[in-house]
Order: sequence, then structure tokens, then C-alpha cells
Amino acid sequence: MEAQSNDEAMRDLYQPIVTAMVDRWSEGKTLNPDSGKANGYYRLTVWLFDYLVLHRSMPQGLHQMPEGRDRFNRIERSFPVDFDELSRGLSLPA
Repeated sequence: MEAQSNDEAMRDLYQPIVTAMVDRWSEGKTLNPDSGKANGYYRLTVWLFDYLVLHRSMPQGLHQMPEGRDRFNRIERSFPVDFDELSRGLSLPA
């Protein structure tokens, strides 16, 4: 129970940085007409939160986001994300 509330506190702490990074990534991407967000937006958001909570550091280099499914169970392809570019000028809160 305590670990869960600690994870929630970390997610609250990381919310601004995750939003900034995912919004930066989504610039110029094709929008999903159902959500109005770039395809993969929510998958990247969840992946990034999980990574930050687990590692307490920013991902570096190129990572391949896994294939996923949208809320209508349609397949979304995997895609590469360059975290060096996305995290440029950003840092985790202390």
C-alpha cells in the first residue's frame, strides 16, 4: 500500500516533465481522430511514467515503443523515440 502511494506521489511529481516531453514528441505527428492526440500519445505517456518511477532518471538514447492497441482494440504500430532530443533542456525535479 505504501509503495503504491509513493508511486502516485512520484507520478504527481513527474507529471509536468512527462507532459512536456510527450507534447514535444507529438508536435507535427498525425492526430488520431478519436482522441485528438498523436497516435501513440497515451502509450508513450504511460511508458514514460513507468520508466521514471522505476528508474528515477530520464531515459536516454533511442527507445522503441512497443506495439499497442487503442481503446477500440485497433493495433497501433511500434515507433522509435529519441529521448536525448525530447529531454534536451529538461531535468527531473529534485
